[in-house]
Amino acid sequence: MTEITGVTFPIPKPYMARFFEDGKTVFIKPATVFKELKPGMRLVFYQSHEDTGYVGEARIKRVIITDDPLTFFETFGDAVFLTREEVKAYVQKQERWKDVRVRKGEEKKKAWIALELEKIRRYETVQKPKRFVPIGGKYLRE
Repeated sequence: MTEITGVTFPIPKPYMARFFEDGKTVFIKPATVFKELKPGMRLVFYQSHEDTGYVGEARIKRVIITDDPLTFFETFGDAVFLTREEVKAYVQKQERWKDVRVRKGEEKKKAWIALELEKIRRYETVQKPKRFVPIGGKYLRE
C-alpha cells in the first residue's frame, strides 16, 4: 500500500486566480476525502470546467472540520477563497437537495473542511492527471 501524501480537489477555473493572484490561503468545501489529511501534506489544485488539469500546489498548514462553514470566516477572515455570500448560497442550495442525513431520528448536518495553505505555487504548464479526479476529490499517493 502506498503512502498518502496529499489530496486533490476540482476547483472551477474562475476561482483559481483567488489562490494565485488574490492571495487567498484557505480552501473550504463539504468534507469529502479528508480523514487522512494532516498538516505538511500537499493540496494539488485540479482546475475543472476548462483547461482542465493540475495547475499548482500548496502545503497544508492546518486542517479544521466544522458543521457550520460560516465559522471559517471568524477564524480566517478574508483568507477564505470563497466569499461569505457564496458559502451561504451553496449551503442553501444543498439544503434544498436535503444534504442532511437522518440518523436515529435526528438530523446530522454534513461537515465542512477548511485547509489552511502555505507555499502556494502555480505550475508553469497544466499537468494532465493519469486518472480522473472525481468531484469529491481524491488522495494523492506515492
